[in-house]
Amino acid sequence: MAAKKAKSTAVKRSTYYKVEGEKAVIGKKFCPRCGPGVILADHNDRAACGKCGYTEFKK
Repeated sequence: MAAKKAKSTAVKRSTYYKVEGEKAVIGKKFCPRCGPGVILADHNDRAACGKCGYTEFKK
């Protein structure tokens, strides 16, 4: 019997941005190691970079 494949959910990148006047501003933090363009994933207890593994723990 074949195992069922988990359904993946698409990421809505439009939820990362906030519109302020004429500009779109990113609401999430960038990775300090990788630089601009790599956004930290927001988890319940931490913020983590998927590219380099950098992690900031929340208090």
